[in-house]
Amino acid sequence: MVRLVVDLNRCQGYAQCAFLAPEVFAMHGEEGLLYNPEADEAQREKLAQASAACPVQAILVEAMDAPAEAVSGER
Repeated sequence: MVRLVVDLNRCQGYAQCAFLAPEVFAMHGEEGLLYNPEADEAQREKLAQASAACPVQAILVEAMDAPAEAVSGER
């Protein structure tokens, strides 16, 4: 799982993220950004591209560690 954080105060609605990763980002109106803060790992490359393409660097992409019980099978 990949966690996204978007600084909506910094976001200027250029929509580069929505163009590069439409499965995760969408524009609501002309300036409102909607996004899934916990995106699928398969989207990692597109999310990295979207983050890099943001003119105001408003997108932070972080890897989320799997819980220990999910990795080891313990509960």
